[in-house]
Amino acid sequence: MNDSTEEFGLTLAGISRAWRTKLDERLRVFGLSQAKWATLLHLSHYPDGLIQKELAERIGIEGPTLVRLLDRLEIDGLVIRCASASDRRIRIIRLTTKAEPLLDKIQQIAGNLRHEILGDVAVSELNACINLMKGIRKRIDSLG
Repeated sequence: MNDSTEEFGLTLAGISRAWRTKLDERLRVFGLSQAKWATLLHLSHYPDGLIQKELAERIGIEGPTLVRLLDRLEIDGLVIRCASASDRRIRIIRLTTKAEPLLDKIQQIAGNLRHEILGDVAVSELNACINLMKGIRKRIDSLG
């Protein structure tokens, strides 16, 4: 490997960490930890809900950690756990209507941050970067 490939990995990890940290700082005023806002954002893309296992995989946390997180979100009235119609052992996690105004705030703050970070980046450069990262992700996923 050459220095560029090593630098790429370190830079990508650093950008991801810095971006999440900055968003976390801005959302903390709403009582949201990174785990909470990430969970709510993931669920917002699935109006029919997600089973706990799928949600844990998407967020990148272990099942027991997710259970504790969902307990807190449920106490806050932001999510509900419903039994699956096909398998009573499976719990489907859905957002409540109480989560909607909070999600609007999360989306607004995240959008403002994206604009601050990427607002002056040329669309062609951004698209090239996105395409490169998607290609790398496909390679990672194909490794099995």
